[in-house]
Amino acid sequence: MVPRDETHLWESRLLGILAATLGVFGVAVVYSASSIWAVQDGYAGSHFARQQLLGVIVGIIVLVIVARVDYHRWRPLAWPFLGATALLLVVLILPFTHAVAPEVNGARRWFRVFGWRIQPSEAAKFVVVLWTAMLAARKGDKLRGFRGGILPFLVVLVPLSALVVVEPDLSTGAVLLVIAGTVLFAAGARIGHFLLLGLVAVPIAWHQIVSVQYRLARLVGFLSAGSDAAEANWQINQSLIGMGAGRAVGVGFGEGLQKLGHLQYGYSDFIFSTIGEEWGFVGVCVMVGLFGLYLILGFRIARRASDSFGMLLATGLTVMIGLAAVLHIGVTMAVVPTTGISLPFISFGRSSLLVSFLATGVLMNIAVQRSRAESRA
Repeated sequence: MVPRDETHLWESRLLGILAATLGVFGVAVVYSASSIWAVQDGYAGSHFARQQLLGVIVGIIVLVIVARVDYHRWRPLAWPFLGATALLLVVLILPFTHAVAPEVNGARRWFRVFGWRIQPSEAAKFVVVLWTAMLAARKGDKLRGFRGGILPFLVVLVPLSALVVVEPDLSTGAVLLVIAGTVLFAAGARIGHFLLLGLVAVPIAWHQIVSVQYRLARLVGFLSAGSDAAEANWQINQSLIGMGAGRAVGVGFGEGLQKLGHLQYGYSDFIFSTIGEEWGFVGVCVMVGLFGLYLILGFRIARRASDSFGMLLATGLTVMIGLAAVLHIGVTMAVVPTTGISLPFISFGRSSLLVSFLATGVLMNIAVQRSRAESRA
């Protein structure tokens, strides 16, 4: 007979195994997709893969440690983390901080610290979930009102999102608000308030798109995907070509052709296209299935959480991972406009990688605390 406190630990263990599996597979895909670009930049072919492997190792260590920390200890840290994140986002865009926050591809999104590139907006996703879950759990039924419910969240989250948009990174800024909105909806906020806010947000978002040339070009490229090889939709077309070339079982690991100068970001923003080309329809289905399993486990943990804070925190973290996966896959298949959102655990980028493992560790502990609560009952 299985001890009562072990009944739900399988969810935690399976989630940890799943995250580690995705991370290790990501190293292999990054190596395959980035080796030619690394050589062109004067590095060894394994340069990006070695960096990704280091990130996976550190991430797994973080996961193991965080999974043993009672998630309630995160609650009093919500405000300090939010303040620190806001400060980093402000410093990132100041005109005199180029030495530590250089411009890369026309944007200032990273700090360079001891050879590591740290992206505060990735950490902001976790912090926003933590802070929103903390305050929403505290407010309870007050969320049904606007002035005492939704408005205080807007006063904090809208400026924080605006700092990310200024980098510029419109997609991540919007994702922050969507994730927070999901947590608030799960906490009982009225859907009418979200509809009202959506009506206000649409013209603002449209102005942000049409007022910046590259954003408008991305939208035009999305609407005309497959029509020609113009610069506006070059990446989308190359992504679709790679996906189509994979057919049933792919062209083989390391044998993809799109990485040879056609798909520039095949190891980061378009890594799912690399998977489709080299692993085929079977590989794509397996990858979608693994992320689907992650979402199922995450929402099961949220539903079984021992308190409202745990439920909201687990919901937000699961949506954070799931939304990024859906947007990334949608971009590579021309279902949504190009966003630059990385595929959790897979895309090259250690900030995203560490945040994904951190979120998984917290989810694992929420499941563990539920089992312990049942054993004491």
